[in-house]
Amino acid sequence: MANISKKLLTELTSEEANGPFITFMLNTHHGHQAVEKDQIMFKNFAKEAKQRFDKKYTDHSFEPFQEKIDQLLADGDFWRSGTESVAVILTADEIYSHRLTIPVDDQYYVSDLPYLLAIIKNMQFNYSYYLMGLNRDSMKLYAVRNKEITAIELPADAPKDIVTALGDELTGGNLNVSARGGEVGSFHGVNTKDEEVEIDWVNYYQAVDNFLKEFENPDQLPLYLFALPENQTQFKKIAKNPYYSDKAAISGSPAQANINEIKQEIQKISDQLAAVETKSYQKLSDRKFVDQLVDIVPAAKEGKVSHLFIATSNLVNGFGEDPAVEYDRRQVLNEIADNVIKNGGQVFVLDQKDAPDEKSLLAILRY
Repeated sequence: MANISKKLLTELTSEEANGPFITFMLNTHHGHQAVEKDQIMFKNFAKEAKQRFDKKYTDHSFEPFQEKIDQLLADGDFWRSGTESVAVILTADEIYSHRLTIPVDDQYYVSDLPYLLAIIKNMQFNYSYYLMGLNRDSMKLYAVRNKEITAIELPADAPKDIVTALGDELTGGNLNVSARGGEVGSFHGVNTKDEEVEIDWVNYYQAVDNFLKEFENPDQLPLYLFALPENQTQFKKIAKNPYYSDKAAISGSPAQANINEIKQEIQKISDQLAAVETKSYQKLSDRKFVDQLVDIVPAAKEGKVSHLFIATSNLVNGFGEDPAVEYDRRQVLNEIADNVIKNGGQVFVLDQKDAPDEKSLLAILRY
């Protein structure tokens, strides 16, 4: 799960977050004309939201909301920082904006609760971690957050390459980096032997591992490798730092890969971690559960639900028995999700194929 999304959910479901809330969900774009269209859509949604607000909350003023809407419309940086989409949640006192990596249905809600489901879905299979591009004789470190990758600038004495790490302790002689970036690990010099090269290889990985033990990692994020299989095997034998994990890896040579190429590769990490996570969900269906809306609503209110799974197929507009009364099935599911989170449970918004037993709606009960 993305830590930023988790933190926001905690804030929005806390007692300090007081409604009414106006939630805007918008797909965002790059390019001057596309950005202008995003702003126009937001402006139009805001007009409609005002009408709904004035009708629904006659004892509240819309003015504090309008001030925040005008503030966002005037913020050029906000509109130019386009990700896939954005959630904007307003109260009379606060603006909560959250960049999303998923497409959304352009929509707005005026409600006693913020609309949480897109933020929850954005958390699914959205992993934060460090990625190390590891060759036999060099390494680079990257941070991956919200599906974006950033190269980490390492200190001068970091073991970025074997010469920096071992210096005079190199046993394999002088190192000539090949045209392929040294990935073949061939060392040429006086009295170079396979055993000496092996020793340098092991010593270098020990230096890398020691560096990672001291690496500042306040969020204790895992570290995964982008490396050839033999380099993964060797590092796994040596690694004693607490962050390294072999739960996922990219098998290949990072020697010549630029950051855009690596960004394409990190989907492999997400796929591997998602497969492990999805498999763990299947075991939950062995516990007592309910899968009908009429049973899930009271169970969520009473704090009986430990895990709630909502398939994305549920997220369609719909009307209740009285079409004259404003109703949206998403709002009902959103209220259930809010109750589950407030009572210490977990909520998942997944494609149906990833849900336990592929059920469209499932609540695992605590008792």
